[in-house]
Amino acid sequence: MFCTGIENSIPTINNGRTRVDQMEACFHYERWREDFDLVEEMDIHFLRYGPPIHRTFLGPDRYDWEFADLTLNDLKRRDITPIMDLCHFGVPDWIGNFQNPDFPQLFATYAAAFAERYPWVQLYTPVNEMFICATFSARYGWWNEQLTSERSFVTALKHIVKANVLAMKEILKRRPNAIFIQSESSEYFHADSPAAIGPAEVMNSQRFLSLDLNYGRRVDSEMYEYLLGNGMTKEEYDFFLHNRLKQHCILGNDYYRTNEHRVHANGHTESSGEVFGYSEITRQYYGRYGLPVMHTETNLNEGPNGDESVQWLWKEWANVLRLRNVGIPTVGFTWYSLTDQVDWDTALREQNGRVNPLGLYDLDRNIRAVGRAYKELIQSWRDVLPAQSVCLVVPIVPPSQWGGEESRRQEADAASMKGQPSAQPANVEASE
Repeated sequence: MFCTGIENSIPTINNGRTRVDQMEACFHYERWREDFDLVEEMDIHFLRYGPPIHRTFLGPDRYDWEFADLTLNDLKRRDITPIMDLCHFGVPDWIGNFQNPDFPQLFATYAAAFAERYPWVQLYTPVNEMFICATFSARYGWWNEQLTSERSFVTALKHIVKANVLAMKEILKRRPNAIFIQSESSEYFHADSPAAIGPAEVMNSQRFLSLDLNYGRRVDSEMYEYLLGNGMTKEEYDFFLHNRLKQHCILGNDYYRTNEHRVHANGHTESSGEVFGYSEITRQYYGRYGLPVMHTETNLNEGPNGDESVQWLWKEWANVLRLRNVGIPTVGFTWYSLTDQVDWDTALREQNGRVNPLGLYDLDRNIRAVGRAYKELIQSWRDVLPAQSVCLVVPIVPPSQWGGEESRRQEADAASMKGQPSAQPANVEASE
């Protein structure tokens, strides 16, 4: 699946007073038809996309579907398969932030309403980058609740992951053959010195927490003590073990140059730049979870030479091919996003209006060098990769085929599997 995305981050800053809306900053609300034209121009059939939750989910059982109807019906008409991103770094004002214990159930009702209204949608990322969302909101103090304690981080994390799990359950009730593609940041923490080994090991355990909980994987004793010591109850932890939907998931992971970190003895971290790279870090995640992999985000500034992002695209694609060549089932690749973004150079903490040249197209919708390179890459590789193994074809029903015989068969087969135990019980771990 060659893919791109429309950036729909919506965190709040300034203690919740200011909404940072990337769809607004990048003019998608006005130019969405043109943006979908560009997706077709790239010959891309999969799009990470989602309506802005703060404009759509107006209150309990209150929704404004106007923009979602316009855009999603147009994607359906074009037969572009959306990977539906329902919550991207923020919540509606009336919910508050990720410290709200009501958020998981409220979000589940939103996911249920969405799946009822758009039954042809099959692919979902209910909550985007759960680990990063909790970290930036409740540990670094950058977004939303803007808190900086371990307890607030664990609180945000347990609410975000529970929301994701409950949303998956509600969607599966309405679309039994739904497939969930987690878009989660893949991280690694390098010890700067022998004295930094301890802090780095803790951070390298914590990086897995969102996916461990999401997939119902038992954490180790140190992380169990960490979670319970910072506010998670045993009953909350048991919820994740007993609501295990891993069999419906693809391990989508994101990689940027900032995903690897240098850890100092005092626990301070800074970006290390690319050390291991995407393929090595993804091998670690795959070894832990054993799920098919999709590279769900990457980008790089175009840079002063004009070819920096093109070289990064080549490097990331080489990493994807490396994973396939060593036998890791890899089903997709994404350059994120379709257009340039705004103010990501400060991680959306400031509204400077600074355009970041990260997209396949600039904000005037002119193609960038990386856009041309990605288009050529897709044309060159699209017909080669599926021929390597028919077993690596994800059972996707394109919008144009929804409701047909094959679609009905898939849904019936998926429904018949509900309630059956998965191959690996929740209390047995692989790749320890």
